[in-house]
Amino acid sequence: MTIEQARNDALKIFQEAVSAANPRKCVLDHIAFEESVLTVGETKYNLDEFNSVYAIAFGKAAPAMAEALEETLGERLSGGIVVSNSNPDVNFTKLGFYLSSHPVPDERSLSAAKEASLILENAGEDDLVIFLISGGGSALLELPATGLTLDHIRRTTETLLTSGVDKNGLNAVRKHISQIKGGGLLKMALPARVVTLILSNVVSDRLDAIASGHTVPDLSTYEDACRVVEALDVVHQIPPHVVVHLEEGRSGNAPETLKPGEYDPKNVQTLIVGSNYKSLTASLKKAEELGYNTLMLSSQVNGEAREVAKVVASIAFEIERFDMPVKKPSCIIFGGETAVTIHGSGKGGRSTETALSFCMEIMGHDIVGLFCDTDGIDGPIEDAAGAICDGESRLKARAIDVSAREHLARNDSYEFFNKLDDLIITGPTGTNVMDIGIVLIT
Repeated sequence: MTIEQARNDALKIFQEAVSAANPRKCVLDHIAFEESVLTVGETKYNLDEFNSVYAIAFGKAAPAMAEALEETLGERLSGGIVVSNSNPDVNFTKLGFYLSSHPVPDERSLSAAKEASLILENAGEDDLVIFLISGGGSALLELPATGLTLDHIRRTTETLLTSGVDKNGLNAVRKHISQIKGGGLLKMALPARVVTLILSNVVSDRLDAIASGHTVPDLSTYEDACRVVEALDVVHQIPPHVVVHLEEGRSGNAPETLKPGEYDPKNVQTLIVGSNYKSLTASLKKAEELGYNTLMLSSQVNGEAREVAKVVASIAFEIERFDMPVKKPSCIIFGGETAVTIHGSGKGGRSTETALSFCMEIMGHDIVGLFCDTDGIDGPIEDAAGAICDGESRLKARAIDVSAREHLARNDSYEFFNKLDDLIITGPTGTNVMDIGIVLIT
């Protein structure tokens, strides 16, 4: 098997991962509507018992998820909104569309959140509210806590995103400076019946962490949020108003987010319809069809991107040398979401940084690595999903006087792979179930 064939196989396996997370299909797999009865998972709702059925969809996969719901319910859907960072491929008949901002909220995020609030204000105990939530929802829908502004939220988010914060830490802070995160939207929706369908983009599929948990109780506290800011040493980099707000909450002088036991769970249903694990399983099957012996490491990988790359490379070397824990030709697949601590002023995301660190480890080996975000957008990089590399990548870079080590030192992984023409360009995929790593040992 040639390296070129392995690179093509890696692309096919990644495409299978993205297809498995198709939001429309994920929703349709979990809902059905017949003779006025909407079935969601194993729960049935007789829509004749409700005055109105509202839908609020937000996240990178919101258009496709909303399309599936509108297709299913038709005229029984009373109204609602769809909020995403890319324009939909379809025209909605019952739902209004809002184009919003990601990864940092802007005025569009605020406008969309206000519209969602108005819909929920009109929902009563005889109504059904269906939320469709996917990754990116934290930024796409925003309503600052009392006393804070959108600029405070934006500056805080930008600081945290460049600090090496993990998603749980980021969300702990986001929830406590917002009116709608951490169960805030659920508070607004009650006493209506509430259904939430989620496309998970969070390691371990923690409901309270996905898109900052707008419709589920929050397990984090103001204390947690303060500790995140302190541990990252960004207290003096975020707006003073935010620091004061968090400290007030820590002292018990600001209302906490929604906690378990503060509502009747019988009126609320939450269901994960798609996840990283689902995509990894589909990838595994595709790799086997292509003739590889497979190993799924985990769907819950996190940590510093460049360090994760070193660990995965060491497993690849074990397979290459000893045919353990699987025989060659083999395919290692893993998923999750790493983090990048910014040390330089270069351009790059977590997947391209993983790829750069990985290619430095595998130089001279018959190994291929592909590392991509399933949404087609590698963190702050809007025109690349990630990158592909092999044992020749670093040598090819040296031949054109490009230093892998220097690019990694200044977090410039995008430019490294751009010069090698090894960026993976998919455009926005319309889904988001975190990142995928595919390693082929020939």
